Amino acid sequence: MSNKTRSILKAIAVVIVLLCVLMKLGVVSIPALSAYTFWMVVVAFGLMLIASK
Repeated sequence: MSNKTRSILKAIAVVIVLLCVLMKLGVVSIPALSAYTFWMVVVAFGLMLIASK
């Protein structure tokens, strides 16, 4: 896996976690995703694990 791909995966993970945090704080409201915030964070953690190898 190239460094560019790792950087992109890390950036996507950070954006997902930021979106979840903003949804929990009430700044952003996306009703279709509000039930899946935990799983979005789990997926972001998985992306970070994949990118770290």
